[in-house]
Amino acid sequence: MKYRRFGRTDGQVSEIGYGMWGMAGWTGSDLNEVNRALHRSVELGCNFFDTAWGYGAGKSEAILGDLVRAFPDRKLYTATKIPPKNFQWPSRREYSLDDCFPPEHIEEYVSSSLKNSGLASFDLMQFHTWEDSWLRDDRWYHKMADLKAQGLFQAIGISLNRWEPWNGIEAVKSGLIDAVQVIYNIFDQNPEDELFPACQKHDVAVIARVPFDEGTLTGTLTKSSTWPKEDWRSTYFVPENLNASVERADALRPLIPADMTMAEMALRFSFSHPAVSTVIPGMRSLRNVEANLATSDTGPLPESLRDQLKEHRWVRQPTTWSQ
Repeated sequence: MKYRRFGRTDGQVSEIGYGMWGMAGWTGSDLNEVNRALHRSVELGCNFFDTAWGYGAGKSEAILGDLVRAFPDRKLYTATKIPPKNFQWPSRREYSLDDCFPPEHIEEYVSSSLKNSGLASFDLMQFHTWEDSWLRDDRWYHKMADLKAQGLFQAIGISLNRWEPWNGIEAVKSGLIDAVQVIYNIFDQNPEDELFPACQKHDVAVIARVPFDEGTLTGTLTKSSTWPKEDWRSTYFVPENLNASVERADALRPLIPADMTMAEMALRFSFSHPAVSTVIPGMRSLRNVEANLATSDTGPLPESLRDQLKEHRWVRQPTTWSQ
């Protein structure tokens, strides 16, 4: 496992981190298998774990707390997210700070996350939605700065809405945040245009999420794939999205090197950019943990392949099903 500097915090985080959403929002999760996978990831050098109150109303945070206590001699970086007060994902332009993150709500959910996890503090506390317009109302920052001064977390971050990497650039430039979480994969290359250069200039860490495009870039989905009604993917992969996603994944197949899978190519693409501090694939099995973490040893993709993959950029706009 290779490690990278986490922006101005100077933390050294594994370039393959662990996204913990799938443990609470997707079907097919077995808690015993999840715990085996988490423990194995630590053994293989993973030290960055990203969760949220919204992942099972604190269930995933509790799992992370247990993991930290299981490895008292390891430094495991813990990141969680405060849900918006209106519990609406994604945010919309018309939402105000009072709709989503008034000071009293921030304090309530920081306390809740600490209680769920049983941890004394988190390394990173993030807003689970974000609007750059909220920079005009600095109550959020004063509350976060106060809670940080109390030692409840060490750094402040934001998680950007799906397909809106532009809607966080001003926050990066403000100097008020330490980290930004954004979708970045073979299809969603837009962060390279403005967001990544801004993060590099202002020394803000980048957490790249959704490297497999919610499963499309594993190469295992078909136009007939289905999920149980309670699984989040059943509302995301509506026919319009599923069909287009499978067609675009199929178009990538001729580019996959003979000694590589589509999933490996996708993951290595996401940490090939130097602005990225860590990539956080969702992992719920030992097999996936071992395969994903091994990509750190093989390194970034060759520049020639990255150049070819640039042609597969897919510019999308948020819609009713994209959440």
